Amino acid sequence: MISVHGVGLSFGGRKLFEDVNLKFTRGNCYGVIGANGAGKSTFLKILSGDVEPNKGDVSITPGERLAVLKQDHYQYDNEVVLNTVIMGHTRLHAIMQEKDALYAKPDFSDEDGMRAAELEGEFAELNGWEAESEAAILLSGLGVAEELHTKQMKDLLGSEKVKVLLAQALFGKPDILLLDEPTNHLDIHAVRWLENFLFDFESTVIVVSHDRHFLNQVCTHTVDIDFGEVRLYVGNYDFWYESSQLALQLAKEKNKKMEEKRKDLENFIARFSSNASKAKQATSRKKQLEKLTLDDIKPSSRRYPFIHFESEREAGNDLLRVEGVSKTVDGELLLNHLHLTVNKGDKIALVSEDETINTTLLQIIAGELEPDSGSYHWGITTTQAYFPKDHNEYFQGNEPSLVDWLRPYSKDQTESHLRGFLGRMLFSGEEVLKKPSVLSGGEKVRCMLSRMMLSGANVLLLDDPTNHLDLESITALNKGLIKFNGTMLFTSHDHEFIQTIANRIIEIKPDGQVLDKQMTYDDYLEWKDKQK
Repeated sequence: MISVHGVGLSFGGRKLFEDVNLKFTRGNCYGVIGANGAGKSTFLKILSGDVEPNKGDVSITPGERLAVLKQDHYQYDNEVVLNTVIMGHTRLHAIMQEKDALYAKPDFSDEDGMRAAELEGEFAELNGWEAESEAAILLSGLGVAEELHTKQMKDLLGSEKVKVLLAQALFGKPDILLLDEPTNHLDIHAVRWLENFLFDFESTVIVVSHDRHFLNQVCTHTVDIDFGEVRLYVGNYDFWYESSQLALQLAKEKNKKMEEKRKDLENFIARFSSNASKAKQATSRKKQLEKLTLDDIKPSSRRYPFIHFESEREAGNDLLRVEGVSKTVDGELLLNHLHLTVNKGDKIALVSEDETINTTLLQIIAGELEPDSGSYHWGITTTQAYFPKDHNEYFQGNEPSLVDWLRPYSKDQTESHLRGFLGRMLFSGEEVLKKPSVLSGGEKVRCMLSRMMLSGANVLLLDDPTNHLDLESITALNKGLIKFNGTMLFTSHDHEFIQTIANRIIEIKPDGQVLDKQMTYDDYLEWKDKQK
Protein backbone atom coordinates (compact mmCIF):
# COMPACT_ATOMS: atom_id res chain seq x y z
CA MET A 1 0.00 0.00 0.00
CA ILE A 2 1.14 3.56 -0.72
CA SER A 3 -0.28 6.39 1.40
CA VAL A 4 -0.27 10.16 0.87
CA HIS A 5 -0.45 12.32 4.01
CA GLY A 6 -1.19 16.05 3.82
CA VAL A 7 0.79 16.55 0.62
CA GLY A 8 0.96 19.99 -0.92
CA LEU A 9 3.07 21.39 -3.76
CA SER A 10 3.50 24.82 -5.31
CA PHE A 11 5.67 25.95 -8.20
CA GLY A 12 6.63 29.61 -8.50
CA GLY A 13 3.66 30.75 -6.45
CA ARG A 14 1.24 28.49 -8.35
CA LYS A 15 -0.50 25.89 -6.20
CA LEU A 16 -0.73 22.49 -7.88
CA PHE A 17 -2.37 20.70 -4.95
CA GLU A 18 -2.87 21.10 -1.23
CA ASP A 19 -3.57 18.80 1.72
CA VAL A 20 -3.85 15.60 -0.32
CA ASN A 21 -4.71 12.52 1.76
CA LEU A 22 -5.13 9.27 -0.14
CA LYS A 23 -4.49 5.54 0.19
CA PHE A 24 -3.74 3.32 -2.81
CA THR A 25 -4.34 -0.32 -1.95
CA ARG A 26 -3.34 -3.68 -3.39
CA GLY A 27 -5.41 -5.18 -6.18
CA ASN A 28 -6.68 -1.86 -7.50
CA CYS A 29 -5.71 0.20 -10.53
CA TYR A 30 -6.00 3.98 -10.20
CA GLY A 31 -6.28 6.18 -13.30
CA VAL A 32 -4.98 9.72 -12.73
CA ILE A 33 -6.76 12.33 -14.86
CA GLY A 34 -6.75 16.11 -15.08
CA ALA A 35 -6.44 18.94 -17.57
CA ASN A 36 -3.08 19.63 -19.22
CA GLY A 37 -0.83 21.32 -16.66
CA ALA A 38 -2.89 20.13 -13.68
CA GLY A 39 0.09 18.20 -12.29
CA LYS A 40 -0.61 14.55 -13.15
CA SER A 41 2.99 13.61 -13.97
CA THR A 42 4.25 15.68 -11.04
CA PHE A 43 1.90 13.79 -8.72
CA LEU A 44 3.39 10.49 -9.90
CA LYS A 45 6.89 11.89 -9.32
CA ILE A 46 5.90 12.75 -5.74
CA LEU A 47 4.69 9.19 -5.24
CA SER A 48 7.95 7.80 -6.64
CA GLY A 49 10.11 10.14 -4.53
CA ASP A 50 11.56 11.98 -7.54
CA VAL A 51 9.87 15.24 -6.44
CA GLU A 52 9.78 16.43 -2.84
CA PRO A 53 6.45 18.04 -1.81
CA ASN A 54 6.43 21.37 0.06
CA LYS A 55 4.24 19.78 2.72
CA GLY A 56 3.30 16.30 3.83
CA ASP A 57 4.84 12.95 2.97
CA VAL A 58 4.35 9.67 1.12
CA SER A 59 4.77 6.29 2.84
CA ILE A 60 4.99 2.77 1.46
CA THR A 61 4.28 -0.42 3.38
CA PRO A 62 7.68 -1.73 4.61
CA GLY A 63 9.16 -4.42 2.37
CA GLU A 64 7.11 -3.50 -0.70
CA ARG A 65 8.89 -2.73 -3.96
CA LEU A 66 7.92 0.21 -6.17
CA ALA A 67 8.59 0.28 -9.94
CA VAL A 68 8.34 3.29 -12.26
CA LEU A 69 8.10 3.54 -16.05
CA LYS A 70 11.23 5.48 -17.04
CA GLN A 71 10.82 8.34 -19.53
CA ASP A 72 14.47 8.77 -20.67
CA HIS A 73 14.72 6.61 -23.79
CA TYR A 74 18.51 7.03 -23.99
CA GLN A 75 19.37 6.20 -20.37
CA TYR A 76 20.25 2.59 -21.12
CA ASP A 77 21.75 2.90 -24.62
CA ASN A 78 24.90 0.95 -23.72
CA GLU A 79 23.00 -1.88 -22.02
CA VAL A 80 21.80 -5.15 -23.54
CA VAL A 81 18.00 -5.28 -23.94
CA LEU A 82 17.43 -8.30 -21.62
CA ASN A 83 19.69 -6.78 -18.97
CA THR A 84 17.84 -3.46 -19.22
CA VAL A 85 14.58 -5.23 -18.36
CA ILE A 86 16.13 -7.05 -15.38
CA MET A 87 17.50 -3.71 -14.11
CA GLY A 88 13.90 -2.89 -13.25
CA HIS A 89 14.41 -4.99 -10.12
CA THR A 90 17.35 -3.08 -8.65
CA ARG A 91 18.08 -5.50 -5.81
CA LEU A 92 18.05 -8.57 -8.05
CA HIS A 93 20.26 -6.84 -10.60
CA ALA A 94 22.72 -5.76 -7.88
CA ILE A 95 22.94 -9.38 -6.64
CA MET A 96 23.61 -10.62 -10.17
CA GLN A 97 26.39 -8.08 -10.65
CA GLU A 98 28.01 -8.86 -7.29
CA LYS A 99 27.82 -12.62 -7.98
CA ASP A 100 29.45 -12.22 -11.37
CA ALA A 101 32.21 -10.06 -9.88
CA LEU A 102 32.90 -12.62 -7.13
CA TYR A 103 33.03 -15.62 -9.46
CA ALA A 104 35.34 -13.74 -11.82
CA LYS A 105 37.97 -13.19 -9.10
CA PRO A 106 41.18 -15.17 -9.73
CA ASP A 107 41.87 -15.38 -5.96
CA PHE A 108 38.41 -16.58 -4.84
CA SER A 109 38.66 -16.87 -1.01
CA ASP A 110 36.66 -18.70 1.67
CA GLU A 111 35.17 -15.36 2.64
CA ASP A 112 34.12 -14.84 -0.99
CA GLY A 113 32.56 -18.30 -0.95
CA MET A 114 30.46 -17.43 2.12
CA ARG A 115 29.35 -14.17 0.54
CA ALA A 116 28.50 -15.98 -2.71
CA ALA A 117 26.37 -18.49 -0.78
CA GLU A 118 24.42 -15.64 0.84
CA LEU A 119 23.88 -14.04 -2.54
CA GLU A 120 22.78 -17.33 -4.11
CA GLY A 121 20.18 -17.77 -1.37
CA GLU A 122 18.73 -14.28 -1.89
CA PHE A 123 18.99 -14.73 -5.67
CA ALA A 124 16.82 -17.86 -5.46
CA GLU A 125 14.30 -16.13 -3.14
CA LEU A 126 13.90 -13.35 -5.71
CA ASN A 127 13.27 -15.94 -8.45
CA GLY A 128 16.56 -15.02 -10.09
CA TRP A 129 16.84 -18.29 -12.02
CA GLU A 130 13.73 -17.31 -13.97
CA ALA A 131 14.80 -13.68 -14.53
CA GLU A 132 15.93 -13.97 -18.12
CA SER A 133 12.95 -16.07 -19.21
CA GLU A 134 10.50 -13.70 -17.47
CA ALA A 135 12.17 -10.70 -19.16
CA ALA A 136 11.97 -12.46 -22.52
CA ILE A 137 8.26 -13.27 -22.03
CA LEU A 138 7.48 -9.63 -21.23
CA LEU A 139 9.43 -8.39 -24.26
CA SER A 140 7.79 -10.87 -26.60
CA GLY A 141 4.33 -10.02 -25.25
CA LEU A 142 4.94 -6.36 -26.03
CA GLY A 143 6.11 -7.22 -29.53
CA VAL A 144 9.90 -6.92 -29.19
CA ALA A 145 11.31 -9.55 -31.55
CA GLU A 146 13.46 -12.27 -29.98
CA GLU A 147 16.48 -11.37 -32.13
CA LEU A 148 16.52 -7.93 -30.47
CA HIS A 149 16.77 -9.30 -26.91
CA THR A 150 20.56 -9.61 -27.04
CA LYS A 151 21.20 -6.34 -28.87
CA GLN A 152 22.17 -3.06 -27.21
CA MET A 153 19.45 -0.53 -26.54
CA LYS A 154 21.09 2.02 -28.86
CA ASP A 155 20.45 -0.33 -31.79
CA LEU A 156 16.67 -0.23 -31.26
CA LEU A 157 14.06 2.07 -32.77
CA GLY A 158 12.39 4.60 -30.48
CA SER A 159 9.13 2.63 -30.37
CA GLU A 160 11.08 -0.53 -29.44
CA LYS A 161 12.89 1.29 -26.62
CA VAL A 162 9.52 2.36 -25.20
CA LYS A 163 8.45 -1.29 -25.03
CA VAL A 164 11.70 -2.33 -23.32
CA LEU A 165 11.29 0.37 -20.66
CA LEU A 166 7.71 -0.75 -20.10
CA ALA A 167 8.87 -4.36 -19.71
CA GLN A 168 11.47 -3.07 -17.22
CA ALA A 169 8.73 -1.49 -15.07
CA LEU A 170 6.60 -4.66 -15.18
CA PHE A 171 9.51 -7.01 -14.46
CA GLY A 172 9.64 -8.95 -11.20
CA LYS A 173 6.02 -8.37 -10.14
CA PRO A 174 6.48 -5.08 -8.24
CA ASP A 175 4.14 -4.38 -5.32
CA ILE A 176 3.44 -0.84 -6.55
CA LEU A 177 3.58 0.15 -10.21
CA LEU A 178 3.63 3.79 -11.43
CA LEU A 179 3.00 4.28 -15.16
CA ASP A 180 3.05 7.68 -16.89
CA GLU A 181 1.43 7.45 -20.35
CA PRO A 182 2.35 3.77 -20.86
CA THR A 183 0.43 3.45 -24.16
CA ASN A 184 2.31 6.27 -25.91
CA HIS A 185 4.03 4.96 -29.08
CA LEU A 186 2.63 1.45 -28.54
CA ASP A 187 0.91 -0.36 -31.41
CA ILE A 188 -2.57 -1.77 -30.88
CA HIS A 189 -1.25 -5.30 -30.21
CA ALA A 190 1.08 -4.07 -27.45
CA VAL A 191 -1.71 -1.99 -25.87
CA ARG A 192 -4.07 -4.99 -25.82
CA TRP A 193 -1.34 -7.16 -24.28
CA LEU A 194 -0.72 -4.52 -21.59
CA GLU A 195 -4.46 -4.27 -20.85
CA ASN A 196 -4.62 -8.02 -20.31
CA PHE A 197 -1.46 -7.99 -18.20
CA LEU A 198 -2.79 -5.27 -15.88
CA PHE A 199 -6.23 -6.87 -15.78
CA ASP A 200 -4.65 -9.88 -14.03
CA PHE A 201 -2.06 -7.88 -12.06
CA GLU A 202 -2.66 -8.29 -8.33
CA SER A 203 -0.56 -5.40 -7.00
CA THR A 204 -1.22 -1.64 -6.83
CA VAL A 205 -1.18 0.24 -10.14
CA ILE A 206 -1.30 4.04 -10.54
CA VAL A 207 -1.42 5.24 -14.14
CA VAL A 208 -1.60 8.53 -16.02
CA SER A 209 -3.07 8.16 -19.51
CA HIS A 210 -5.00 10.04 -22.20
CA ASP A 211 -6.24 6.74 -23.62
CA ARG A 212 -9.86 6.43 -22.48
CA HIS A 213 -10.30 2.85 -23.66
CA PHE A 214 -7.21 1.83 -21.71
CA LEU A 215 -8.42 3.62 -18.57
CA ASN A 216 -11.85 2.02 -18.91
CA GLN A 217 -10.39 -1.46 -19.36
CA VAL A 218 -7.90 -1.51 -16.48
CA CYS A 219 -8.95 1.03 -13.84
CA THR A 220 -11.03 0.30 -10.76
CA HIS A 221 -10.73 3.89 -9.47
CA THR A 222 -10.22 7.39 -10.86
CA VAL A 223 -8.02 10.07 -9.28
CA ASP A 224 -9.10 13.49 -10.50
CA ILE A 225 -6.71 16.46 -10.19
CA ASP A 226 -8.83 19.56 -10.57
CA PHE A 227 -8.17 23.12 -9.42
CA GLY A 228 -5.69 22.23 -6.71
CA GLU A 229 -7.68 19.31 -5.31
CA VAL A 230 -6.99 15.59 -5.75
CA ARG A 231 -10.14 13.49 -5.36
CA LEU A 232 -10.52 9.72 -5.47
CA TYR A 233 -13.61 8.13 -7.08
CA VAL A 234 -14.77 4.54 -7.47
CA GLY A 235 -15.03 3.46 -11.13
CA ASN A 236 -13.23 3.95 -14.43
CA TYR A 237 -13.02 7.05 -16.64
CA ASP A 238 -16.43 6.65 -18.25
CA PHE A 239 -18.06 6.30 -14.83
CA TRP A 240 -16.25 9.43 -13.57
CA TYR A 241 -17.22 11.44 -16.64
CA GLU A 242 -20.87 10.39 -16.68
CA SER A 243 -21.25 10.80 -12.91
CA SER A 244 -19.72 14.29 -12.98
CA GLN A 245 -22.11 15.25 -15.81
CA LEU A 246 -25.05 13.80 -13.82
CA ALA A 247 -23.98 15.77 -10.75
CA LEU A 248 -23.81 18.94 -12.85
CA GLN A 249 -27.29 18.29 -14.20
CA LEU A 250 -28.70 17.58 -10.73
CA ALA A 251 -27.08 20.75 -9.37
CA LYS A 252 -28.82 22.81 -12.06
CA GLU A 253 -32.19 21.23 -11.32
CA LYS A 254 -32.56 22.89 -7.94
CA ASN A 255 -36.29 22.37 -7.76
CA LYS A 256 -36.13 18.65 -8.39
CA LYS A 257 -37.18 16.59 -5.39
CA MET A 258 -34.47 14.70 -3.53
CA GLU A 259 -36.29 11.43 -4.14
CA GLU A 260 -36.25 12.02 -7.91
CA LYS A 261 -32.54 12.84 -7.78
CA ARG A 262 -31.83 9.70 -5.80
CA LYS A 263 -33.77 7.67 -8.38
CA ASP A 264 -31.62 9.19 -11.16
CA LEU A 265 -28.49 8.17 -9.27
CA GLU A 266 -29.76 4.62 -8.73
CA ASN A 267 -30.64 4.23 -12.43
CA PHE A 268 -27.24 5.58 -13.42
CA ILE A 269 -25.36 3.20 -11.11
CA ALA A 270 -27.47 0.23 -12.26
CA ARG A 271 -26.62 1.02 -15.89
CA PHE A 272 -22.89 1.18 -15.22
CA SER A 273 -22.89 -1.83 -12.94
CA SER A 274 -24.54 -4.00 -15.60
CA ASN A 275 -21.95 -2.86 -18.18
CA ALA A 276 -18.99 -3.65 -15.95
CA SER A 277 -18.52 -7.29 -16.97
CA LYS A 278 -15.35 -6.58 -18.95
CA ALA A 279 -13.87 -4.14 -16.46
CA LYS A 280 -11.31 -5.11 -13.83
CA GLN A 281 -12.80 -6.59 -10.66
CA ALA A 282 -16.33 -6.00 -11.88
CA THR A 283 -18.04 -7.70 -8.93
CA SER A 284 -16.27 -5.81 -6.17
CA ARG A 285 -16.61 -2.55 -8.05
CA LYS A 286 -20.34 -3.09 -8.45
CA LYS A 287 -20.66 -3.44 -4.67
CA GLN A 288 -18.72 -0.18 -4.21
CA LEU A 289 -20.88 1.63 -6.74
CA GLU A 290 -24.06 0.54 -5.03
CA LYS A 291 -22.86 2.17 -1.79
CA LEU A 292 -22.57 5.60 -3.45
CA THR A 293 -24.80 8.45 -2.31
CA LEU A 294 -25.64 11.77 -3.90
CA ASP A 295 -22.93 13.42 -1.80
CA ASP A 296 -20.28 11.09 -3.24
CA ILE A 297 -20.50 12.36 -6.80
CA LYS A 298 -19.27 15.88 -7.59
CA PRO A 299 -19.70 18.08 -10.64
CA SER A 300 -16.39 18.63 -12.42
CA SER A 301 -15.11 22.14 -12.97
CA ARG A 302 -13.37 20.91 -16.12
CA ARG A 303 -14.22 22.81 -19.33
CA TYR A 304 -14.97 21.08 -22.62
CA PRO A 305 -14.63 22.80 -26.01
CA PHE A 306 -17.76 22.97 -28.16
CA ILE A 307 -17.00 20.90 -31.26
CA HIS A 308 -19.74 20.61 -33.84
CA PHE A 309 -19.33 19.92 -37.56
CA GLU A 310 -22.23 20.84 -39.82
CA SER A 311 -22.30 20.41 -43.60
CA GLU A 312 -23.53 23.40 -45.62
CA ARG A 313 -25.01 21.03 -48.19
CA GLU A 314 -25.65 17.33 -48.48
CA ALA A 315 -23.28 15.33 -50.66
CA GLY A 316 -24.61 13.17 -53.48
CA ASN A 317 -24.03 9.44 -53.81
CA ASP A 318 -20.96 9.90 -56.05
CA LEU A 319 -18.38 10.60 -53.38
CA LEU A 320 -14.81 9.42 -54.01
CA ARG A 321 -13.13 6.91 -56.33
CA VAL A 322 -9.43 6.07 -56.04
CA GLU A 323 -8.23 4.25 -59.15
CA GLY A 324 -4.86 2.51 -59.34
CA VAL A 325 -2.98 5.00 -57.17
CA SER A 326 0.69 4.22 -56.50
CA LYS A 327 3.18 6.28 -54.52
CA THR A 328 6.82 5.81 -53.53
CA VAL A 329 8.29 8.03 -50.79
CA ASP A 330 12.02 8.09 -50.02
CA GLY A 331 12.52 4.93 -52.07
CA GLU A 332 9.77 3.00 -50.25
CA LEU A 333 6.64 1.87 -52.10
CA LEU A 334 3.75 2.87 -49.83
CA LEU A 335 0.73 2.63 -52.12
CA ASN A 336 0.70 -0.05 -54.81
CA HIS A 337 -2.04 0.29 -57.45
CA LEU A 338 -4.68 1.10 -54.82
CA HIS A 339 -8.35 0.95 -55.76
CA LEU A 340 -10.92 2.33 -53.32
CA THR A 341 -14.51 3.55 -53.42
CA VAL A 342 -15.85 5.75 -50.61
CA ASN A 343 -19.61 5.81 -50.18
CA LYS A 344 -21.86 8.48 -48.78
CA GLY A 345 -22.03 8.22 -44.98
CA ASP A 346 -18.87 6.14 -44.64
CA LYS A 347 -16.80 6.87 -41.54
CA ILE A 348 -13.60 5.08 -42.47
CA ALA A 349 -10.76 4.44 -40.03
CA LEU A 350 -7.40 3.82 -41.70
CA VAL A 351 -5.54 1.47 -39.37
CA SER A 352 -2.44 0.36 -41.29
CA GLU A 353 0.53 -0.67 -39.13
CA ASP A 354 2.76 1.67 -41.16
CA GLU A 355 1.32 5.11 -40.38
CA THR A 356 3.08 6.71 -43.35
CA ILE A 357 0.79 4.68 -45.66
CA ASN A 358 -2.29 6.31 -44.11
CA THR A 359 -0.77 9.77 -44.11
CA THR A 360 0.32 9.45 -47.74
CA LEU A 361 -3.17 8.38 -48.86
CA LEU A 362 -4.82 11.28 -47.01
CA GLN A 363 -2.27 13.75 -48.45
CA ILE A 364 -3.02 12.53 -51.98
CA ILE A 365 -6.83 12.70 -51.77
CA ALA A 366 -6.57 16.07 -49.99
CA GLY A 367 -4.61 17.39 -52.98
CA GLU A 368 -1.43 17.93 -50.97
CA LEU A 369 0.62 15.25 -52.76
CA GLU A 370 0.68 13.97 -56.35
CA PRO A 371 0.46 10.20 -56.92
CA ASP A 372 3.15 8.59 -59.07
CA SER A 373 0.43 6.89 -61.10
CA GLY A 374 -3.33 6.41 -60.99
CA SER A 375 -5.97 8.99 -60.16
CA TYR A 376 -8.74 9.93 -57.73
CA HIS A 377 -12.07 11.63 -58.36
CA TRP A 378 -14.25 13.56 -55.90
CA GLY A 379 -17.97 13.87 -56.61
CA ILE A 380 -19.02 17.36 -57.72
CA THR A 381 -21.28 17.79 -54.67
CA THR A 382 -18.48 17.11 -52.18
CA THR A 383 -16.48 19.65 -50.20
CA GLN A 384 -13.50 18.51 -48.14
CA ALA A 385 -11.81 19.79 -44.98
CA TYR A 386 -8.38 18.35 -44.16
CA PHE A 387 -6.58 18.01 -40.82
CA PRO A 388 -2.91 17.14 -41.56
CA LYS A 389 -0.77 15.31 -39.02
CA ASP A 390 1.90 18.02 -39.32
CA HIS A 391 0.09 21.34 -39.30
CA ASN A 392 2.84 23.65 -38.01
CA GLU A 393 3.12 25.45 -41.36
CA TYR A 394 -0.36 26.88 -40.74
CA PHE A 395 1.03 28.82 -37.75
CA GLN A 396 4.16 30.32 -39.28
CA GLY A 397 2.51 33.46 -40.70
CA ASN A 398 2.61 36.99 -39.33
CA GLU A 399 -0.96 37.21 -38.02
CA PRO A 400 -0.87 39.32 -34.83
CA SER A 401 -3.63 37.35 -33.07
CA LEU A 402 -5.79 34.21 -33.17
CA VAL A 403 -8.73 36.34 -34.30
CA ASP A 404 -6.74 37.44 -37.37
CA TRP A 405 -5.55 33.86 -37.97
CA LEU A 406 -9.12 32.53 -38.02
CA ARG A 407 -10.69 35.40 -40.01
CA PRO A 408 -9.83 34.12 -43.56
CA TYR A 409 -11.66 30.84 -42.85
CA SER A 410 -14.91 32.44 -41.68
CA LYS A 411 -17.78 33.88 -43.73
CA ASP A 412 -18.73 36.10 -40.80
CA GLN A 413 -15.53 38.04 -40.22
CA THR A 414 -16.76 40.34 -37.46
CA GLU A 415 -14.68 40.59 -34.31
CA SER A 416 -17.55 39.54 -32.06
CA HIS A 417 -18.32 36.39 -34.08
CA LEU A 418 -14.69 35.29 -34.20
CA ARG A 419 -14.13 35.98 -30.48
CA GLY A 420 -17.29 34.04 -29.64
CA PHE A 421 -16.23 31.09 -31.79
CA LEU A 422 -12.76 31.00 -30.21
CA GLY A 423 -14.36 31.31 -26.77
CA ARG A 424 -16.34 28.11 -27.36
CA MET A 425 -13.00 26.46 -28.22
CA LEU A 426 -11.67 27.56 -24.78
CA PHE A 427 -9.76 30.66 -25.94
CA SER A 428 -11.30 33.18 -23.58
CA GLY A 429 -10.62 36.84 -22.81
CA GLU A 430 -7.16 38.00 -23.81
CA GLU A 431 -6.19 34.52 -25.06
CA VAL A 432 -7.74 35.36 -28.44
CA LEU A 433 -5.00 37.99 -28.85
CA LYS A 434 -2.20 35.41 -28.65
CA LYS A 435 0.17 35.18 -31.57
CA PRO A 436 -0.46 31.88 -33.42
CA SER A 437 3.27 31.09 -33.41
CA VAL A 438 3.38 30.75 -29.59
CA LEU A 439 0.50 28.29 -29.22
CA SER A 440 0.96 24.92 -27.55
CA GLY A 441 0.37 21.68 -29.45
CA GLY A 442 -3.14 21.27 -28.02
CA GLU A 443 -4.06 24.89 -28.78
CA LYS A 444 -2.95 24.49 -32.40
CA VAL A 445 -5.16 21.40 -32.75
CA ARG A 446 -8.16 23.32 -31.40
CA CYS A 447 -7.47 26.10 -33.93
CA MET A 448 -7.25 23.59 -36.80
CA LEU A 449 -10.55 22.04 -35.71
CA SER A 450 -12.10 25.54 -35.59
CA ARG A 451 -10.94 26.10 -39.18
CA MET A 452 -12.56 22.82 -40.25
CA MET A 453 -15.84 23.56 -38.47
CA LEU A 454 -16.11 26.94 -40.23
CA SER A 455 -15.59 25.30 -43.63
CA GLY A 456 -19.02 23.63 -43.64
CA ALA A 457 -17.49 20.68 -45.50
CA ASN A 458 -19.43 17.45 -46.01
CA VAL A 459 -16.28 15.29 -46.08
CA LEU A 460 -13.69 15.36 -43.28
CA LEU A 461 -10.13 14.04 -43.69
CA LEU A 462 -8.41 13.79 -40.29
CA ASP A 463 -4.89 12.48 -39.71
CA ASP A 464 -4.43 11.73 -36.00
CA PRO A 465 -6.50 14.68 -34.68
CA THR A 466 -6.39 13.46 -31.04
CA ASN A 467 -2.61 13.96 -30.81
CA HIS A 468 -1.70 16.71 -28.28
CA LEU A 469 -5.28 16.96 -26.97
CA ASP A 470 -6.25 16.49 -23.31
CA LEU A 471 -9.00 14.08 -22.29
CA GLU A 472 -11.64 16.81 -22.25
CA SER A 473 -10.92 17.91 -25.83
CA ILE A 474 -10.67 14.29 -27.04
CA THR A 475 -14.06 13.55 -25.48
CA ALA A 476 -15.61 16.66 -27.07
CA LEU A 477 -14.12 15.88 -30.50
CA ASN A 478 -15.26 12.27 -30.21
CA LYS A 479 -18.85 13.33 -29.49
CA GLY A 480 -18.77 15.93 -32.27
CA LEU A 481 -17.64 13.43 -34.89
CA ILE A 482 -20.18 10.81 -33.78
CA LYS A 483 -22.91 13.38 -34.48
CA PHE A 484 -21.43 14.50 -37.84
CA ASN A 485 -23.80 13.41 -40.61
CA GLY A 486 -21.27 13.59 -43.45
CA THR A 487 -18.45 11.29 -44.59
CA MET A 488 -15.05 10.82 -42.94
CA LEU A 489 -11.67 9.21 -43.47
CA PHE A 490 -9.46 9.38 -40.39
CA THR A 491 -6.58 7.92 -38.42
CA SER A 492 -6.12 7.80 -34.66
CA HIS A 493 -4.21 6.01 -31.92
CA ASP A 494 -7.26 6.29 -29.64
CA HIS A 495 -9.11 2.95 -29.48
CA GLU A 496 -12.32 4.46 -28.08
CA PHE A 497 -12.26 7.15 -30.77
CA ILE A 498 -12.07 4.58 -33.58
CA GLN A 499 -14.58 2.19 -32.01
CA THR A 500 -17.28 4.80 -31.43
CA ILE A 501 -16.95 6.66 -34.77
CA ALA A 502 -15.94 4.25 -37.55
CA ASN A 503 -18.45 2.10 -39.45
CA ARG A 504 -15.80 0.85 -41.88
CA ILE A 505 -12.19 -0.22 -41.28
CA ILE A 506 -9.52 -0.18 -44.00
CA GLU A 507 -6.05 -1.57 -43.45
CA ILE A 508 -3.49 -1.19 -46.24
CA LYS A 509 -0.68 -3.69 -45.79
CA PRO A 510 2.95 -2.85 -46.68
CA ASP A 511 2.68 -5.38 -49.54
CA GLY A 512 -0.26 -3.44 -51.00
CA GLN A 513 -2.98 -5.85 -49.84
CA VAL A 514 -6.14 -4.05 -48.70
CA LEU A 515 -8.35 -5.34 -45.89
CA ASP A 516 -11.67 -3.52 -46.16
CA LYS A 517 -14.41 -4.39 -43.66
CA GLN A 518 -17.80 -2.79 -43.01
CA MET A 519 -17.74 -3.26 -39.25
CA THR A 520 -16.71 -1.65 -35.96
CA TYR A 521 -13.10 -1.57 -34.80
CA ASP A 522 -13.61 -4.14 -32.03
CA ASP A 523 -15.30 -6.50 -34.50
CA TYR A 524 -12.40 -5.98 -36.90
CA LEU A 525 -9.81 -6.83 -34.24
CA GLU A 526 -11.81 -9.93 -33.30
CA TRP A 527 -12.02 -10.93 -36.98
CA LYS A 528 -8.24 -10.50 -37.38
CA ASP A 529 -7.57 -12.61 -34.29
CA LYS A 530 -9.59 -15.43 -35.83
CA GLN A 531 -7.49 -15.27 -39.02
CA LYS A 532 -4.28 -16.07 -37.13
